[in-house]
Amino acid sequence: MVIVGLTGSIGMGKSTAARMLRQMGVPVYDADAAVHALQAPGGPALPAIEAAFPGVVKDGVLDRQALGARVFGNKEALRRLEAIVHPLVGQRQRAFLRRAARRGDRLVVLDIPLLFEGMGERRVDATLVVSAPAFLQRRRVLARPGMTPERLAGILRQQVPDAVKRRKADIVIPTGLGLAPTRAALVRAVSCLKALPGRAWPPDPWREKFTARLARARRG
Repeated sequence: MVIVGLTGSIGMGKSTAARMLRQMGVPVYDADAAVHALQAPGGPALPAIEAAFPGVVKDGVLDRQALGARVFGNKEALRRLEAIVHPLVGQRQRAFLRRAARRGDRLVVLDIPLLFEGMGERRVDATLVVSAPAFLQRRRVLARPGMTPERLAGILRQQVPDAVKRRKADIVIPTGLGLAPTRAALVRAVSCLKALPGRAWPPDPWREKFTARLARARRG
């Protein structure tokens, strides 16, 4: 089984690419969706989040705006939140991969926004990076409700720059030319990726521990 990491900076079209991959029949694990499920009413992450950030869970519902205000721009608070959420997300990701392996899937994709930031490229066979011109990225993001230039600048400071992502990528998918060229690029990428030997599954437990330790040190 070939495991591919899909990533890209904010506003680069990663969600669109993931949707297209699903339409092609490729199983896609959505890390963002997993986080939202963990933090939904009754979610398993809520008790620990409330203990770490008192007052952000009200009547069993996470106040995302209040939590965001506590962690945005605060590295220590962000590390505390990540220490709660990341292990739970990892459990769900491994369950997704086990199900795919049992089905005999040849190719699966992990949609992970902060793939390179968390050194996740060490746990996949190849990486796909979606990219578009900076002016288009900015236009897309600023069209989102509640987004401001200052908030966008803060988000970009926390992400590996697009130019670095493109250098590190095995395949770059351009998303600034329209949907049809993006889909065509993904079709070509899937054809190439399916021919790769899958080495990332099953995972090496020692490598997993070493990678996790390096990621924690990098964030600290």
